Order: sequence, then C-alpha cells, then structure tokens
Amino acid sequence: MNKFLAFDLGASSGRGIVGTLDSGKLELREVHRFPNGPVLKDGSFTWDYPRLAAELKEGLKKALASDPEIEGIAIDTWGVDYVFFDTETHEMKRLPYNYRDERTVAAVEKVLRSTTLEALYRATGIQHMALNTLFQLVAHKTQHPEDLEHGVFLPIPDALAFALGGDFTAEYSHCSTTELLDPVSRDWHWALIDSLGLPRSIFPKIVPPCTVGGALSDEIAAELHCRKLPIYKVGSHDTASAVAAVPAPENADWAYLSAGTWALLGAEIDAPEISEDSRRESFTNEGGLDGKIRFLTNIMGSWLFQESRRVWNEAGKNLSFADMEKMALATPPCQSFINPNDATFAAPGDMPERIRDFCRRTGQRIPQSDGEVLRTIYDSLALYFAGKLATLARLRGVRYGAFNVVGGGTRDRLLMQLTSDAMDLPVIAGPVEATAVGNLLGQAIAAKQVGSLAAARRIVRASFEVSTYSPRAEMTALYREKAAAFAEVAGR
Repeated sequence: MNKFLAFDLGASSGRGIVGTLDSGKLELREVHRFPNGPVLKDGSFTWDYPRLAAELKEGLKKALASDPEIEGIAIDTWGVDYVFFDTETHEMKRLPYNYRDERTVAAVEKVLRSTTLEALYRATGIQHMALNTLFQLVAHKTQHPEDLEHGVFLPIPDALAFALGGDFTAEYSHCSTTELLDPVSRDWHWALIDSLGLPRSIFPKIVPPCTVGGALSDEIAAELHCRKLPIYKVGSHDTASAVAAVPAPENADWAYLSAGTWALLGAEIDAPEISEDSRRESFTNEGGLDGKIRFLTNIMGSWLFQESRRVWNEAGKNLSFADMEKMALATPPCQSFINPNDATFAAPGDMPERIRDFCRRTGQRIPQSDGEVLRTIYDSLALYFAGKLATLARLRGVRYGAFNVVGGGTRDRLLMQLTSDAMDLPVIAGPVEATAVGNLLGQAIAAKQVGSLAAARRIVRASFEVSTYSPRAEMTALYREKAAAFAEVAGR
C-alpha cells in the first residue's frame, strides 16, 4: 500500500486529496478544500500566493493527522502564471499576476511590431492567447523592470512547492504553456527570448515530470512533526495530470476533453505537430507525461457558467449549478449562440449581460431570462466542442469512435449529453477527479511504484466508474440543422 498527497489548484478552488494505491487500484479522500480566485489589487488582478501557500501547509497538516504514512506530495495548477523571486533572498518580489488581467493587451501589440503570430507559432507550436506567459513577461518588464534585475520566476505550481521546501526548478509540462519553449528540444527557446529583450537569467532550469523536486523544509517538518517528505514534480500543469488519467484504450485512437474552468480538447501524440493549418485552427503543442505532446485547443468552459452564477448570486438569486442545469433544460434549444472563446468573455465581469450584448452585436435573438442565457451557453459549448473535434480529426487524419471527457465538468450531465448529441458520438465521462488522479499516479511513477503511463491508465480503468452518453437522433438532427448558423456567429 502506498499513500500520496495531491494538491490540485484550479482558478476557483483548491483541494488536498490523499490517494491510496493498493493492489492495482487507487482510492481518493479529500482532506482539505479552500477557495481561490482573482484578487483585485492596485487596479490589477493577482493571485494571493502567500495565502495559497498557507492553505497547502494546512492541507498537509490535516492529511498527516489522518494519514501519517503519506509518502510524498505534489502540486498541479492552471497554466501560464508565475511568481517572481529575488535571486539571492528567494523572497517574492510582488503578488503574481492573474492571467485574466488585461495588462497583456498592450504587450501583444508591442511584440507583434517585431514579429508575427505565424513566426511565433513556428517557433513554439503554441496557440496564440494574450494571456500566455510570453506576453505576461513582456508586460511585466514594461511595468516593473526592477523585478527582472536579480530576479527569477517560477511557474505557480513550482513556486508553491518551493514554499513547502521544494527545489528552485520548473517542471516541463507547465513551462510548455508559456509560448517560450522550443517544442523539439523541450528547453527554453533562447533565440526567441533574446529577441524579446528578456534576460536569460530570469528563466529557471526545466526538469521533466515524474521526478523528485526536493523535500519538505526542515522548518515545516519540525512544525508538523513529520519527516522530510519528498516533493515530486508531476504533470504540474493541471491538464497534463488530467490527460494522464484519461481511461483511454491502449490500442486505438482516442480524443479527450479536460472539462473545467477551461475546456481543453485534443489528442495525445508523440511529437509536436506544427503547421499553418494547425495554427489557423488554434491547436497547441503542450507537454505531457512520458514524453507525450498534448495536441489540443483551449476553450472557455465552465468559466462561462461560473461567472454567470457569481453575478446572479451577488444579486441574491442563490443558484446552484444543479439549479442552472435545470433552468437550461427547461428552455427551448438553439435560440441564440455565442462564440465561447470571444475575447469579451475572458475577464471577470457581468457575464449574462456580455452574452446578451454578443447576441445583440451579431443580430440574433437576445436571451431574456436566465434560463435562456444558460441555454445559449450550453448549446454553444456543445457545438463548439463538436466543431473542434471534427477539426482535430481532420488535422490528425483520424476518425474517432468515441470521445473521453474527464474532470469536474463531467458532473454536468446536460453538457455531457448535449456534447454527445452535437458530436453524434458516445461520450465517455469520468473520472471526475482526473487531475488529482493524474497527480497521484505521477507521484507513484516518480516513486517507482508504478512502472509507466500505460500502467497508470490501467489503474484508472480498474479504479473508477465512467458514465456513457449516447447521441439522441432528434437533438443531433437539430444541431446539424443549426450548425451553419452557429458557425457564422462563432467565426468557425
């Protein structure tokens, strides 16, 4: 029997989960949960890094109280964000920026004065998004050049591991989201970095996933009365861990959706796929476990529901996600559509009103009720997923027979069913806690308790039930009928 502690932090919450690996099966137990989200400070959206580090220590304390035999710790988070430290004192220079802060808009314009999106994609294979670390660092240099003097950054999960005693290195899968990595050498793209005027000294050493990344500090071990537990580097980008936990068939082509605040749709491949066609279709090449590439596209997922719910509940409506699902189900489908990835939906704000404004601008029926706003999101996401899967199949020259969905979004049964309807394919949903599962199994691989990624996926298949959704002919026909109208407003 082996026990590991996974910290899985998303854009709205974080959890500490103990995983027990025994006789080829993995069991999970949540020991700590805490809120997360953007903090507005001095007009900018940031993350409360000191509080998050304190929450990890509290989670470790709780885990040890019930499971003193824990053998290791690892952390995964969302991508692209980072913390700047002083190179000598290793003190944080300032609160890390949140990727939704609008400071990168001007940085994109600045970068594109001396290069092109096509050239950046050829160099890095990464989907253009203004929130990518490349543009964040250019903005950071413009606003706070002093931070780059005697400074070095760590990606968020490595910075949090460092707060517990981890080493001062950066894990590959997270670095691959920066748009600053050479996808072939899998090291920093120094020529690109030089061309941007960023000092090489701010970039940490990159290490692969499923390796040891230090140990619990003497101070924390003494405070918690525990041994110096190893801190592992896993797929520290949460999607890398989630994809590692897809219960995929071993001898067939498969595609996935990691469904959470962001919805990441793609396939696992052996080498980067970088073409003008894949760039135009916004497919990216990010790192995974076992040397794999996550060839995927980023889609604004549950964020649309989360922000709508926040706005409504601040107005006193007290809606749960289950309430919202029922409201959408009770509303006629396909009355209006949005482009889920439209830039107007990226930042925190009045999401329902932004959705109405999008429909107004595109000459559509304007959703009136909350249920109509929600149904607009549901139908648009399902059709967007279906369109992106068709694009993936074309780019890869593959015909998929089913579609795997993992992550918290699998709890939304209506979204799973509508996705199956829009794709006209069975949707296999689960496990819900895929990111934590991938994190825990990544630790087990690092600890040499599991032999390979393929072996880890066999454990997933043996340990967790999945739900299968089959397409309904009537809804599939309706979505096919509305596909052209959706494509017109979604820019597909």
